[in-house]
Amino acid sequence: MKKTNNAQKTALYFFLQLMGALGVVFLAHLFFLSANHLPLFNDKIIVTYIINFLLAVVIFLSLFFLRKKYNDQLGFLFLFGSFFKFVVFFIFFLPIYKADGNISRLEFFAFFVPYTVCLIIETVSLIKLLNLPKKPT
Repeated sequence: MKKTNNAQKTALYFFLQLMGALGVVFLAHLFFLSANHLPLFNDKIIVTYIINFLLAVVIFLSLFFLRKKYNDQLGFLFLFGSFFKFVVFFIFFLPIYKADGNISRLEFFAFFVPYTVCLIIETVSLIKLLNLPKKPT
């Protein structure tokens, strides 16, 4: 049986942690909406959670595979990933949310709750990845 290294464990833990956290937050989000008698699945809430999850996975995996070659630039690459998420928001979600002339709190939170959860987990996982001991080359 092949032994997995710490970097692979960190990547797997990231994926599982992200999935679990987003699942719990999504259910809490729906519970909050339901408890306040608000529409549950408006504002592209399912799409925003899926898109934020996919973007977080792509960004983390990109950083994971580039960590050795661009170790000194990973912070900048991480910032670029966050910038890319905002670009996705401005191109795909903002026009939908502003179609009625304003962005409601529900629309704002539909995107930025999963964005924030993903950002926190990405940041913590990247810190763990960067703090792994380096193998001598």
